[in-house]
Amino acid sequence: MTAIIALSLFGISNLFLGFWFPRKVLQILTLLFLAVGIGLTAMDWNHELLWFGNMFRTTNTSINFSLIIQLAAFLVVALSRGFGADDEHTHPAEYYAILLFSVVGAILMVSFDHMIMLFVGLEILSVAMYVLTGSDKRNLKSNEAALKYFLMGAFATGILLFGITLVYGATRSFYVSNLANIIATTAPESMPSFLYIGVLLMVVGLLFKVSAAPFHFWTPDVYEGAPTIFTMFMSTVVKTAGFAALYHILSGVFGGIYSTWVLTIYFISMLTLIIGNVTAAYQVSVKRMLAYSSISHAGYMLMTVSAKQISSTSTILYYSLSYTLATVAAFAVLIIVSEYQTGRKEKPEDYSSFEGLAKNNPGLAFCFTISLLSLAGIPLTAGFWGKFFIFSDSFNRNIIYPVILAILMSAVGIYYYFKGIIAMYFKNGDIDRIEVPLLFKIALWFCTVATLALGVYPNIVKSLF
Repeated sequence: MTAIIALSLFGISNLFLGFWFPRKVLQILTLLFLAVGIGLTAMDWNHELLWFGNMFRTTNTSINFSLIIQLAAFLVVALSRGFGADDEHTHPAEYYAILLFSVVGAILMVSFDHMIMLFVGLEILSVAMYVLTGSDKRNLKSNEAALKYFLMGAFATGILLFGITLVYGATRSFYVSNLANIIATTAPESMPSFLYIGVLLMVVGLLFKVSAAPFHFWTPDVYEGAPTIFTMFMSTVVKTAGFAALYHILSGVFGGIYSTWVLTIYFISMLTLIIGNVTAAYQVSVKRMLAYSSISHAGYMLMTVSAKQISSTSTILYYSLSYTLATVAAFAVLIIVSEYQTGRKEKPEDYSSFEGLAKNNPGLAFCFTISLLSLAGIPLTAGFWGKFFIFSDSFNRNIIYPVILAILMSAVGIYYYFKGIIAMYFKNGDIDRIEVPLLFKIALWFCTVATLALGVYPNIVKSLF
């Protein structure tokens, strides 16, 4: 609660601080604000509290999701070296303020105890992302991405609200705790049929946010058109918040009618795995590959949601953290390389732009390699244990065929992730040594070291979840 208030005030303060301080100072101040938010969030550990007329609940699970979200935002800000460096970002305070507001919306999404609070959090996050996606005003792809994201997001929000309305009509309550009790104590045959329609519509609205198939069609174009730093934010913060809300709704609120939605989630998870991985294998743009990769990872996390095991909470938290670290590192190297190749290559974000990177930039190549290996689920990285825990939960639920499919799709993922590694180490290129700013380098290496540490000692974090 205190973190939400603090981050909201910090966001407003940033708008005024922009009149007096340059970009580098604003960046440090925003990092300080996020660090304070992380500290305030951690202080609520083991304290289950209700706020805003019982509309907002802090639990250890919501705190863990909030910490992952704020850590991702912290890393994104640390890597935002371009704000204020060109004409399009002459007012970096606005961008940092919007980022802070979006974090507030994400925290509301993972901590809601009332359906209206879910809607408020979703809208705060979504409106902020619509603006940031179209922030590159002179780029037609950015403008198109923002418009597409806004239109699709508006439809998804409308579907979510319609679902909430139907659920309220069936239960006469917006409160999560009341809904769970009503559903658990009422016989399925006594439930109105439109309750299940409402649950389905709510799920569809959130599946759009996490870019699960068949509601993924906006993702590649939006991810490609948005400035890369904001694509990184969407891939981590938005996805984590969306899955936290989806997991809370299905496993917590509607866990009593598990049998009515589990087959749908199975089907969607398998469809997402196939579309995400197979399509990613055909991409020549690293940024677009990472977009389809994000879709495929949504399929893995949906498997955890459908498993509904005691360990599912810690599994989805661990996977969210490992995915966040690897994705941030991958996009960070992409930003550096594409900036270097701009003006030298027609398409600076293609695999060809990474050819020969390891020769003069071994550190960047190593960080990019570890991030890709983690996303592929290779042992000794955090991503391996993330997938291992997902498969274990699914096997415990006797979910066999989706696990077999997921393993096969992981093999496909190894193929397109290794394309980047092959380009860096086994192909010749003319990339000279790239100078990396200190703060950027610290954030990049933090993600890399943390990915390796979690891959060697996964229980360090998973035991906390």
